[in-house]
Amino acid sequence: MKFIVFVPGNADTENGVMPTEAELAEMTAFNERLVEAGVMLGGEGLHPTSKGARVHYGDEVTVTDGPFAESKEIVAGFWLLQAKSLDEVKEWMRQAPFKSDYVEIRQIFDAADFGDAFTPELQEREEAMRAKTEGLA
Repeated sequence: MKFIVFVPGNADTENGVMPTEAELAEMTAFNERLVEAGVMLGGEGLHPTSKGARVHYGDEVTVTDGPFAESKEIVAGFWLLQAKSLDEVKEWMRQAPFKSDYVEIRQIFDAADFGDAFTPELQEREEAMRAKTEGLA
């Protein structure tokens, strides 16, 4: 099973405050443990919303540049993990080197979750796209 773990933003991340060397070293050590265990597929920090944009859909498509001060929950980073269960991911995240706040864990859909609507033809097209994108990494 694949999971994404969202790391929330706060006033510091929105103001571009970068982690200290000690914080980076602690996070790097944690990430190395995830990689050594075969759990981590990817993970990154995100720039503040002031450097981003939102695309709004409706009758018209509009784009709003950041910052998004009205947002109550801003994502500042993420992990992409492969694990046997949600409980396994929760156990790993209990060990994350955070001193406050929280993380949000969400399971990523697997092809089987979509049932008959995800036809063999659509699955083949999806796999072809994945093969192309993996070649770009």
